[in-house]
Amino acid sequence: MAVSYRELGLVNTREMFKKAMDGKYAVPAYNFNNLEQLQAIVTACVQTKSPLILQVSKGAREYANATMLRYMAMGATALAKEMGCEIPIALHLDHGDTFETCKDCVDFGFSSVMIDGSHHSFEENIAVTKKVVEYAHQFDVTVEGELGVLAGIEDDVSSEKSHYTNPDEVEEFVKRTGVDSLAISIGTSHGAYKFKVKPGESVPPLRFDILEECEKRLPGFPIVLHGASSVVPKYVEIINNYGGKLDGAVGIPEEQLRKAAESAVCKINIDSDGRLAFTAMIRETLAKHPTEFDPRKYLKPARTELIELYKHKNLNVLGSAGKA
Repeated sequence: MAVSYRELGLVNTREMFKKAMDGKYAVPAYNFNNLEQLQAIVTACVQTKSPLILQVSKGAREYANATMLRYMAMGATALAKEMGCEIPIALHLDHGDTFETCKDCVDFGFSSVMIDGSHHSFEENIAVTKKVVEYAHQFDVTVEGELGVLAGIEDDVSSEKSHYTNPDEVEEFVKRTGVDSLAISIGTSHGAYKFKVKPGESVPPLRFDILEECEKRLPGFPIVLHGASSVVPKYVEIINNYGGKLDGAVGIPEEQLRKAAESAVCKINIDSDGRLAFTAMIRETLAKHPTEFDPRKYLKPARTELIELYKHKNLNVLGSAGKA
């Protein structure tokens, strides 16, 4: 039986994005797969009074179970209320690849879905995106589409190289599909290995010229950035110091993300940074306490570090703190 997201205490992204564009900040879209990640995300956003988009990938639904995730999202809204700040929370499908997956999420109580048809031709992308929009809008669920392809690997999403968004296509795509927001490719990428740079080299700057042209073509329309983790060096160092092997892992400089957040970009996706922080603290804790086998003892420091990471993102990178 279908469940409305309103029954879970969730909201869609329409009002979130309007406020973000007016206020020149970006709403954080944080991915989660388990309880500790979810607790950290909600706690950080409540403490910074930030609106929040909880993101679930297709892989996360398979890992955690779709029904469990529904009630975890409901628990997130209850937790925020219990902590004394009813921040707006959306539950969003990240990189839905088929109409069926998006429909299933709408029926399961998601308040927002992404249909990623970027691997199709332009016309096929329009067709599948429009089909999702027509279904989702019946239930006031917002829809994100994508034009352009991001490089990198994250869950089921992978591409060897980027294909930048063509600004000449964005108006037609938005008009013909009816999407509520559009993810574009301007140089971000998925995963912890976003660029191949030699020691001492700077990462390539984001293509703000493409972003600016898309803004001109779609005035006042919400733009989304995927693959926007900064791959925080201290977490990479901790992981490598305690048995890991992440050679050449680099991400998007935070100052570039802040610049993007002050434009039409009103949603920024961050996943890998959370994974890195979580893994770093677990590795460090177990290395320093090799006899420990209680998951609570090594997951708690990881959760605490995640809270601080997400608070930093809201306050200093996305500008979403105090906007709930």
